[in-house]
Amino acid sequence: MLVVDESGLIVFLNAEAEELFGYSREALIGKPVEPLISIGHPGVPTSSQGLEMPGRRQNGTEFSAAIALATVASDSGQLISATIRDVSERIEVEAEAEEVRIEAEAERVKAEREKTVAERVRLEAEADRVTAEGEKTVAERVRLEAEADRVAAEGEKREAERVRLDAEADRVTAEGEKFEAERVRLKVEAERVTAEGEKAKAESMHLEAIADRSRLEAQLHQSQRLESLGQLAGGVAHDFNNLLAVILNYASFVAEELSIAASGPTGTRWEGPLKDVEQIQLAAERASVLTHQLLSFARREVVQARALSLNSAITRMEQILRRTIGEQIELVTDLAGGLPMVVADPGQIEQIVLNLAINARDAMPDGGTLSIDTSLREAVGDEVAGTDAPPGSYVCCRVSDNGIGMSTEVRDRAYEPFFTTKTGGEGSGLGLATVYGIVSQSGGFTRIYSDEGVGTSITILLPAAVEDETPIDLDESEVSLVSLTGRETILVVDDEDALREVTRRILTRNGYTVVTASSGVQAIEIATSYDTSIDLLLTDVIMPSMQGPTVAIEVRKLRPDIRVLYMSGHAHPVLEAESVLGTNFLLVEKPFDQAMLLESVRTILERDE
Repeated sequence: MLVVDESGLIVFLNAEAEELFGYSREALIGKPVEPLISIGHPGVPTSSQGLEMPGRRQNGTEFSAAIALATVASDSGQLISATIRDVSERIEVEAEAEEVRIEAEAERVKAEREKTVAERVRLEAEADRVTAEGEKTVAERVRLEAEADRVAAEGEKREAERVRLDAEADRVTAEGEKFEAERVRLKVEAERVTAEGEKAKAESMHLEAIADRSRLEAQLHQSQRLESLGQLAGGVAHDFNNLLAVILNYASFVAEELSIAASGPTGTRWEGPLKDVEQIQLAAERASVLTHQLLSFARREVVQARALSLNSAITRMEQILRRTIGEQIELVTDLAGGLPMVVADPGQIEQIVLNLAINARDAMPDGGTLSIDTSLREAVGDEVAGTDAPPGSYVCCRVSDNGIGMSTEVRDRAYEPFFTTKTGGEGSGLGLATVYGIVSQSGGFTRIYSDEGVGTSITILLPAAVEDETPIDLDESEVSLVSLTGRETILVVDDEDALREVTRRILTRNGYTVVTASSGVQAIEIATSYDTSIDLLLTDVIMPSMQGPTVAIEVRKLRPDIRVLYMSGHAHPVLEAESVLGTNFLLVEKPFDQAMLLESVRTILERDE
């Protein structure tokens, strides 16, 4: 129950309303009712029964609400009392019943159509029989007329016989005409039955179209829900990455000082604090892994996509997979030959296969078979409906198990981040969410097929690369730089004060001269007025007012020789919108540590342009 005053503000709610909407009483009293449910809208009557409208919980999910409104007088004016019930389950049950009714009606129409076809065949056979009998009657009439002529020639004594035969001939003729009329009637009846059959067929096709539309609408709804979750996850991960970068690097500074102290004469007393800081670093690194998984689901992670062989990537991982799933599970691979390349990030492909293998392992606690097979498929029509993927050729990787399988409810929520069926905090709920995000960002799509007690099969479909793409060697490794220090001047641009300061400290303690700016406008002012050379622009990508790529363009107009290094934990949409992806840019992903930042700086400064 909610009570709202004339201005649409909540003045009372009961405990059930707190539970239904997910807010505490203190968070709602005195707040507008409109974000929860539209009973404060001018178009909604103040007293009514049986209203239905959507309600919205604190976590952003919506439900169908049945509402009864009543006006209550009080000392402070008129109040509106609303009794609200969550009827989502009833609506879902009614939708399922309607779907069953449509399927039953389709079966009935199909049976009637088959009955109609059989009736038409019978009537056509009857018409053919009547036609044959009519032809037989005509032949008989001709014979009788000939016999009458013969009798007439015999004389008057046979006149009576001739008259009789003439009468008989007339009777037979009348019957022939009757048979012809019956044949015409049967032909018309057959045409009517044929028309009814075509009508029944059209009705059946209409019902099938309704069923297909319902299925496609369900797929679209799921896609839109996952897209909304992705936007939320991407924004959260961006803010966390900034915080984690600060935590990691300040913890690193403290750890260095404690390590020096621990190696001195009184070092024993510093060993405990050093271990504490190391635990902080480990926790921050684990949090960093979670934010990268969130960015993968949200399709916000910057990927270094290259042409590669999916079969080679799977073969290269076989030993890792066997160690991961354990000896009680048999690994079976069936890799189709002659597959085209796919364009993807090699590390993300390995992450997909590993996540699916771990999920399959957990679904077979008593052992079983994990199967991985690849193939080439042409995806068109309904198969790509409800996705952003275009029709065309796709390289498929299917990971199957014969484990416990999923219920329909679990299967429908399998891609949602943090949704897990594991108990006791054993799973993060990001495995399949990460797979979904990586595949979608690579231009592909996924399909889940699962039955409880039978097993699960997850198919990954990635677009086939064009023929002139050059494959990469997955075993190649980069050569680390010998020295991470330098004497160059670096302009650091970031709107986060703490992150800008920790970046400055990392660079200055390694020999660099650092100039900082808190915005793109300030960076342009420094580039204009700074009286010596600036070797590198190190700028955040996502900032208020002016994004990192725009800052780089404007600064390069003033200093054409300056190198550019981007840093961000949520950069992909901006870099894509600014047409930076595909150019020769370098990005250090947040949260970065000291080594990552210094290696990226040396790489961009020593690169030949």
